[in-house]
Amino acid sequence: MKRILTAAVLGILTLPASAQTQSSLSDEQGVQGVGKMSAARKLVSAGQIEGMAQKQYLQMQQEASAKGALAPPTHPQLLRLRAISQKLIPFAPRWNPRATQWQWEVNLIGSKQINAFCMPGGKIAFYTGILDTLNLTDDEVAIIMGHEIAHALREHGRERVGKSMATQGALSIGSALLGLGDLGRVAAGGAANLLSLKFGRDDETEGDLIGMDLAARAGYDPRAGVALWQKMATASKGAPPAWLSTHPSGKNRIAEISKHLPEVMPLYAKAKGVARSKLAPYKTNWSDIAAVN
Repeated sequence: MKRILTAAVLGILTLPASAQTQSSLSDEQGVQGVGKMSAARKLVSAGQIEGMAQKQYLQMQQEASAKGALAPPTHPQLLRLRAISQKLIPFAPRWNPRATQWQWEVNLIGSKQINAFCMPGGKIAFYTGILDTLNLTDDEVAIIMGHEIAHALREHGRERVGKSMATQGALSIGSALLGLGDLGRVAAGGAANLLSLKFGRDDETEGDLIGMDLAARAGYDPRAGVALWQKMATASKGAPPAWLSTHPSGKNRIAEISKHLPEVMPLYAKAKGVARSKLAPYKTNWSDIAAVN
């Protein structure tokens, strides 16, 4: 991996090589120029994919509401999620200027699934299963939410849908199923189900690192990422949670997160208004998981 600037000075995350051409940032300069757009991404506009996400997100809400599974606005866990999102969202435009135009939404679905997502356009949802099964701390919620937001900010869904369109070849006029032109046929075939897209290794690594950056700037401890994946590894014994089908875990992932902690811990210390040396180790609420220095 190649560093774009000196991380220790500017607080820059070292992204996967495939992502480095798209954006770099520093505390002083914010988001810098967007690099070359992939051929797959050119096949569908950001507006189109965000429009599709809005329709699918609304459909999800309606289905959950019909089942009595959509949390009401006064639900304590939903209030908690929305409070955390309000701290993360202001830092989102550093990674994608379109985020300032998004109509962000956060909802909670009553389900035992260990799952959470953020669709294009800032459409966030958590399942009660991931909160309850892992007994998530606020820092751990912020890490998950930041990771999912990162997928939307870096347009990983747009990339995947574009690749699906490319593999399907010429699309018929009748593909206007959702009023989105060629996206209609892709959606009809299930390739554009934005709730269940599976991202590649680089996308997942990028999501982890940008999620840590967002969390740290918002005042949440990025070391929670290590504890989170230790919890996930414990929960995955036997029947792996559905979330792991699109978010692979393992020692390598924890090692990658740990490697980048020195780049984001100064941001966290700054957000908390203390010196890095004064920060206590991160201690989660599972007694069998060691504190993270």
